[in-house]
Amino acid sequence: EMGNAESNAYQNHLCRFLPEEQSDIDGVFDTLSGLSSSAGAKNGKATKKTAYTREPLPEQMTVRLYNGMKSIGLTGKSSGLSEQIAKEQFVIFMSNLLKGNADEKITIIMRMISKTEGPVKGKQIQEFTEDLIVSVVHVLSYRKELKGWNLENTRDSASGVKALASQLLSELKLADGTKPVGPQLMETNFDQSVIEDWVYRVPQISIFLSVVIRQGLHVLHSLPDQTKDILNLVPGCKGIKGRGLVSLFDIPSIIYINSHLPAELQHKWQLLFSSRLHGESFSQLCGHIVNKGPCVVILKDVDGYIFGGFASHSWEAKPQFQGDNRCFLFSVFPSLAVYTYTGYNDHYMYLNHGQQTMPNGLGMGGQHGYFGLWVDSDYGKGHSKAKPRCTTYNSPQLSAKEDFTLDAMEVWAVGDLPEHAGTKGKKSILDVDPEAQALLEMTGKSRQSEGLREPIEDDDDDD
Repeated sequence: EMGNAESNAYQNHLCRFLPEEQSDIDGVFDTLSGLSSSAGAKNGKATKKTAYTREPLPEQMTVRLYNGMKSIGLTGKSSGLSEQIAKEQFVIFMSNLLKGNADEKITIIMRMISKTEGPVKGKQIQEFTEDLIVSVVHVLSYRKELKGWNLENTRDSASGVKALASQLLSELKLADGTKPVGPQLMETNFDQSVIEDWVYRVPQISIFLSVVIRQGLHVLHSLPDQTKDILNLVPGCKGIKGRGLVSLFDIPSIIYINSHLPAELQHKWQLLFSSRLHGESFSQLCGHIVNKGPCVVILKDVDGYIFGGFASHSWEAKPQFQGDNRCFLFSVFPSLAVYTYTGYNDHYMYLNHGQQTMPNGLGMGGQHGYFGLWVDSDYGKGHSKAKPRCTTYNSPQLSAKEDFTLDAMEVWAVGDLPEHAGTKGKKSILDVDPEAQALLEMTGKSRQSEGLREPIEDDDDDD
């Protein structure tokens, strides 16, 4: 009778999957059955590094998945006797992690963090989270699912992995509501209820596990169950192919920043401006970004700090503030964070050029002379002023020094470009701003100034 109830529970797990999903799980289980015994035999010792690049998942992640599956109790028999994963364990693992709520996921996640029962240390959660992010980057690269991004055209992801892990860990809250930080966090014990609350509040953990399972084990990766958050985990990348450019973004920061964009803008990023490609010139910057729809601006100062902002509206050169409360500022290095609007004022975004009376430059948040992010029209100079915080976004100082020198800058259009931006006879900033035109003529550049009317690249330049 007892066994009956248990197998009913197993049937309930099976019922969560469509028939074609069930046969997919069967096939993958059969394939993996040959492999899991060797994973068990290694008992978690990492072997040669070379296996890493040839396998869909890094070995330490495979071991964590194995421990998670082994933690599932079997009907009426001790699961400890066999190294092999039972079919039942495999199905329940898939059911809980891919279809379950935080409560159903948590016991498995605890065993993936640590093989031994009981509370886990902050340090163990950090290692698990870093392994998880490394595995997401690795498996998406391995499966060619990075949509035009790759490990060559983006910043080294190692520091990005650490930064994203720290950001997710900063959300850990103890039962009394306190958030341990720094060395204290590493040594703190967290029990299951606290981790469950964290998994519930931090959607990235479940999404990343889902990607690692679907793409790593190649199970249920092409079936209709795919949720939007997985489909748009990484936006399609346009406009960088074949240009020898390494973006200021790394893959983990692209994933994190993209998740904060409005949902309808998460599917595509297109490069509009790069100081390394288009030159260090404010008029070049304006010519490439005006009237192109919502954008992500990212810059790096000479001290290596990387930060930027999301502009929710097309940039327009005018002496008024623009944008709305979807705008935000962010930092990518040395730490990864997003700073959203406070409601204190509406100084979301500002762009002005060639005016006598108002400040000329690109700014976000704060006020004239005291922006959360400012790039001066005297190209190369900027500031990030926040004592103690930016009024508009509650961001701290984003650059290493309050007044900074710019090393590089990129602007990416996000979502689909507005209709008019693609037309060949589009207005350049020179049509809009006769002062800029006069200025260029004074400096001896003619109307055909190279690049000011660069055609927008066709959408099909990247797969």
